[in-house]
This record gives sequence, structure tokens and C-alpha cells, in this order.
Amino acid sequence: MAQPILLQTPPRDPRAELEARLRDAPLEHAEALLAGLDLLQKLHDHGTLDLLRGAAGSRDQVIRIAVEAANTPETIRGLRNLFVLLNTFGSIPPETLAALVSAIPQGLEAGATPQPDPPGLWKLIREFAWDPDVRRGHHALISLLRAVGASMAEAKRS
Repeated sequence: MAQPILLQTPPRDPRAELEARLRDAPLEHAEALLAGLDLLQKLHDHGTLDLLRGAAGSRDQVIRIAVEAANTPETIRGLRNLFVLLNTFGSIPPETLAALVSAIPQGLEAGATPQPDPPGLWKLIREFAWDPDVRRGHHALISLLRAVGASMAEAKRS
């Protein structure tokens, strides 16, 4: 009759496996370890580690202070306003915003050009009333003011 083959595996020692991995880690990950140590040294040189250690040691107090600061009406209103501004900027077509933003430096440069004498009143009135670009700007400004006024009236009604 056949005899069973006894299979005996040596007992597994997880601690020895971890020690072997730890012993081999500096060789396998030398570049990453050096970069990490360099970063750690820079954080230490600038005092960031001390700051983090202090914050971690008093995390309950840090969390309490942050919650108290965030729980003020001003902070809540500020966050709401930030979201409104983000939505507003998100609704502006990028081409329109790009045209507006690129016009600002041009206008500032034109206005900062040194002139021997300031422009006369008649020249200012003529540019204000008859320059087509200035009239386009007036129309855009008036349209914006009309929309703001209508929005304010609507907010007052509701």
C-alpha cells in the first residue's frame, strides 16, 4: 500500500521577512530615500517641522480655533460671495474676458504716455462724444449699469 508523503513547511516568521525587507530597502529605494531626506532637511531648516509638530501636538485646539473662525457670519458670507464670484466668472465667455483683460494694459499705457500739455476740454469732449471706440465703451458700461440696477431692484422686491 502507498505511504502518504508528509509535507512539512518551515514555520513562517513575518518578523524576519519584515527585517529582510527593511534591510534591503535602502538599496532598492536609494534615490527616493535621498530625495525624502533632502526634503526633510529643508523642512527642518525652515522651521516647518517644528510648526507641524506643534500643530500635531495641539490638534484639538487647532481644530477648535479653525471651527470658531469658520463659524462667524463674516466667514460664511465671504465663502458665499466667493462662490457667487466663481459662478459669475464661470458664466463669462472666455473670449469676452480675454478681450477685456487685454484692453486694460493698453488703456493704462495710452493714459500714461507723457504729453507736454494735458488735453484740452474740447478735445476731451470730442473724444468722449465722437470716438466710436469710446462710444462702444459707453454702451458696454451703460448696459452693465442697467443690468446691475435691474438686479438690485429684483433683489429688493424679493
